[in-house]
Amino acid sequence: MSGSKCRIVIVGGVACGPKAAARSRRRDPNAEIILIERGKLLSYAGCGLPYFVGGAVPELDGLRQTTYGQIRDEDYFRDVKNIDVRLCTEAVEIDRCEKKVHLRQIEGGAMSSVSYDRLVLATGSRPVIPPIAGIDLEGVFNVHAPADAEQIRRRIDADEVNHAVIIGAGLIGLEMCESLFNHAVDATVLEMKEHALPAFLDFEMAAYFQKELVRDGIELATGQRVLRLEGDGRVSKVITQDKEIETDMVILAAGVRPNVDLARAAGLAIGETGAIAVNEYLQTNDPDIYAGGDCVECVDQVSGVKVYAPLGSTANRHGRVIGDNLTGGRETFAGIVGTTVFKTLNLNIGKTGITEKRARELGYDVVTSITPCLDHAHFYPGGKEFLLKLTADRGDGRLLGAQLIGPGDVTKRVDILATALRFRATLRDVAGLDLGYSPPFSQAMDGVIHAANSTRNRLDGMLSALTPPEARERLARGNGMILLDVREAKEVEKNPMRDQRAVNIPLSELRRRMHELPQDAEILCICQVGIRGYEAGVILQGNGFGNVKYLDGGMRVWPFVMAGVESPE
Repeated sequence: MSGSKCRIVIVGGVACGPKAAARSRRRDPNAEIILIERGKLLSYAGCGLPYFVGGAVPELDGLRQTTYGQIRDEDYFRDVKNIDVRLCTEAVEIDRCEKKVHLRQIEGGAMSSVSYDRLVLATGSRPVIPPIAGIDLEGVFNVHAPADAEQIRRRIDADEVNHAVIIGAGLIGLEMCESLFNHAVDATVLEMKEHALPAFLDFEMAAYFQKELVRDGIELATGQRVLRLEGDGRVSKVITQDKEIETDMVILAAGVRPNVDLARAAGLAIGETGAIAVNEYLQTNDPDIYAGGDCVECVDQVSGVKVYAPLGSTANRHGRVIGDNLTGGRETFAGIVGTTVFKTLNLNIGKTGITEKRARELGYDVVTSITPCLDHAHFYPGGKEFLLKLTADRGDGRLLGAQLIGPGDVTKRVDILATALRFRATLRDVAGLDLGYSPPFSQAMDGVIHAANSTRNRLDGMLSALTPPEARERLARGNGMILLDVREAKEVEKNPMRDQRAVNIPLSELRRRMHELPQDAEILCICQVGIRGYEAGVILQGNGFGNVKYLDGGMRVWPFVMAGVESPE
């Protein structure tokens, strides 16, 4: 603990800033700590704003309460933490030579300055505002600050919104789907890129996600560039390149960018991602100035490259490290593995590490698998499914990333895999994990272990699989591949493949009917989710069939496989 009378000035009062302030106070009771925040509220859970809009959090104050119910306001920070909080105050300039921060009152514009021994920049992010005509119309909102959420909630509570358009199918946009759904507000989600969650999911996993989302009643349109918004003072229509959508509200969810204006003007280094560059101690290129939260870049521990990944969890971890180092510590922040979880409607989504697409961009030779899982034993009531995609390095088997989607419990598995990534585990390491088992909580071999073994089978060459993109490309060429559907007749009747190349021989009949198939043909085995397809392929391969593969993900990914592929007559 440092006993010196150090003045610490922190700019930014949402996540990283208050955490750094509180940690500094615990370590140094004598430090003078000043927290500057341009807004009216501080230390609130910004990630909870969609849940306030949806009603799961009834009052906005619920996002800034302690676990024992006290509101984290100015009085709380003064009385409990002995921290001087200055709300509605903007830091406009840093004088590094004089070690001063120049301030301006938001209301009235009065100027002042404060000196510092150590300075922390926790300036966060700002929403991306697309250059769209009509963006300034009434009824167009962001979901970035409490005031945004309050306005949206007020409109909904006043029954002024029957339909909303959400621009952007990222985390916030899709969380807002559920919030609107809870108020019986119809929603149309527009995404400029080719699929939803483009930063988090590969195409085939996104295809499964989108199918489930549409089934729950959400209209999702991808590949849609918004041209303009129309309305007489208030937005009433959204125009894309091929759609005209009448609406009562538009929610902008096009992402965020780091708020670095103050740092850049002060001559602090900006990294390759556009965020503030910091070292392992979260110092900028000025050793007396630290930075953390949504305004800085991080090291991706999987690939070693710098990334911009704004998350409340990361911001809080940054704050603790900074608080230690402000008060004489030498704590380091090693980086992130890119772990994200969220839910929308009946689906849970998780991602950690890098996607297959990103891995290939970085030059990795990868092997992947898509494995259907249950979140607990199949014989115990109430089990729910999820799909798990693993991506690994083909050379050494090191795990590179995972994606999980479904109504089942994905969060437990994401955290297992995030831990494995942190310690650079291989597929063999993951398959050997001693995980807890009890029928209400997991299968005897948890989905994580099952998926690792499935991917290892690929590396060992036991049976070739076609990923959905590979199958799509192969079928588009119109070759003579036989699509061997090994589902039972009732499954086929309920969800037919509708392809002339399809031959239905249920797995239960395959051993006695395999003579119906030509041994020299290329055969792609397909079932509902992939397990029986793999089993069928092993049976055929063991009986002399030399060109057998199975479809990774089965009928779950079939709509994506056949998108734009014509079935031969």
